[in-house]
Amino acid sequence: MANKGKKSLVESLKFNSYADMVSGDDKAVSEVPLKDLHDFKDHPFKVNDDTEDMRELVESIRQNGVLTAGTVRLRPEGGYEIISGHRRKRACELAGLETMPVFIVALDDDEAVIRMVDANLQREEILPSEKAHAYRMKYDAMKHRGCRDEDREKGKTVDLIGSAAGESGKTVQRYICLSNLSDLLLDMVDRKKLPLMSGVEISFLREPEQEWVFQRIAESGISATPAQGAKLREHSKEGDLSEGMVKLILSDEKPKPRRFVMKADRISEYFPEEMTEEEIEKTIYQLLEQWKKQR
Repeated sequence: MANKGKKSLVESLKFNSYADMVSGDDKAVSEVPLKDLHDFKDHPFKVNDDTEDMRELVESIRQNGVLTAGTVRLRPEGGYEIISGHRRKRACELAGLETMPVFIVALDDDEAVIRMVDANLQREEILPSEKAHAYRMKYDAMKHRGCRDEDREKGKTVDLIGSAAGESGKTVQRYICLSNLSDLLLDMVDRKKLPLMSGVEISFLREPEQEWVFQRIAESGISATPAQGAKLREHSKEGDLSEGMVKLILSDEKPKPRRFVMKADRISEYFPEEMTEEEIEKTIYQLLEQWKKQR
């Protein structure tokens, strides 16, 4: 009789109708077995057990339960796909719970991607690789579903994504480019072994070329500056980037400074005596620039 006032798990999952269950009503919370909750396909955000945030979340759930319900949608093959709440689900598992409160909503694939990305971008710490793949997924989803007329008037897709995330469209575009990096190079960006802007430049290289870059960095222990990345990208575009050239561009040898002195008596016959040193220097630079263009 002590449990008379409590709903069973089966009762807690009951809805008035199937239509109610998939109506998209975010206000109705249901307790769903953890075994029926499945990760979002190609979920770009990592869930790590061994972090202080996760330990605090587990302890909070042990003491207070899940304070904020996750969001899920029905899967055609059964169970539910998590839109938001991957960390909460894992914390529930570590805390020894068997169910988690969730909102069950009706979303198509593109809407689900957009909502999943927006929800997870609220995290305080996000790795470059996570943001790169998340922005790519949202960009593709928005392009696929098509922006509404009123959205198109506000700017490009990357600007809309940036506005929602508090970043510029150019920053979003850079992260989307970064998603084209190999997993090995992207991991180097995450571990700060490769500067983000260098990674953006290298992302334009072909797959074998990126492998050469990774091998060079891994073997030498040096990184690649954005300027070196730009040079690699330029040679790749020209179609003449080789493994040897990658090693040369990413060489840790400092270029030797060139010293050149022009003797006054050798050039004095070319300039009238009334010209100042500044005027002579300016004229020489102008002539050299013309010579450079004619080469």
